[in-house]
Amino acid sequence: MAEQTYGGQAVIEGVMVKSKKNMAVAVRKPNGKIAIRKEKLNPISERVYLFSLPFFRGMAMLFEILFLGMKALNFSASQASGEEDKASNTEIFFTVLISIVMALLIFKLIPLFATQQISKWLTGIGQGFLFNLIEGLLKLGVFVLYIWLISQMKDVKRLFMYHGAEHMSIACHEQGKALAPKNVRKYSPIHRRCGTTFLFIVIFLSILVYSFVPAYFGFWEKFLWRILLLPVIAGIAYEILKLGAKFEDNWLINIMVQPGLWIQKMTTAVPDNKQIEVAIASMKAVISMEKSPGKARKANS
Repeated sequence: MAEQTYGGQAVIEGVMVKSKKNMAVAVRKPNGKIAIRKEKLNPISERVYLFSLPFFRGMAMLFEILFLGMKALNFSASQASGEEDKASNTEIFFTVLISIVMALLIFKLIPLFATQQISKWLTGIGQGFLFNLIEGLLKLGVFVLYIWLISQMKDVKRLFMYHGAEHMSIACHEQGKALAPKNVRKYSPIHRRCGTTFLFIVIFLSILVYSFVPAYFGFWEKFLWRILLLPVIAGIAYEILKLGAKFEDNWLINIMVQPGLWIQKMTTAVPDNKQIEVAIASMKAVISMEKSPGKARKANS
């Protein structure tokens, strides 16, 4: 069985797959050909020992995947539209930064403000575990509503099909099967290491971790601590996600992972053969880089 070291994401008319030191993006161009971009990675875990350790590696992974994901999206947008890829690393960095700020406003500030108002209307909520439980449920509600709303868009529906193709091709390779459409089709579009499951675990853990924030803190102090503790929660969530993939029969791990798998039913869909071909092309590109280390390149097929 192949070692489980692959991850990725769906992009515009394509799939990005990455291993620890390699990344490939495959995109279906308007002319029907598949454009492939390969890139050698220099993960921070290889450069800074601290970020190779459990817990800390999850913090590094969170920020690296955001940056790499935006690069992949930029390449896929240019190839799918037929326009030249011109975005610089600086532009991508600020795009990621703006995305993080918007996510903090939608999934942190608004639920916290709403919970603060609810605590004024209802007695007995206080500022402890019950307060954080209500805030967590509101965040989960906002998250699910957001996914449902965007899933109604035609382009996002196609993106979710590529998301399924990504999961199926990775699962096929991890089970040691040849990467062919007929083999890939045998696997589920749901995957235990998916980022959707990671996000749910983050929401679940926030209920527990934020309970340690002193109740007497004001609104903005609470919001600041929610930002500062996010890397800590991400580090813990990453380890739980890895344990969930390693110990599939552990009931406690499954309790935390299962709701994320349910949500994946909204963020993935069964792909068609052409989408599976793109996912396979991305998967094979990464595998070829690992077998023949060398200079990354852009190619068409």
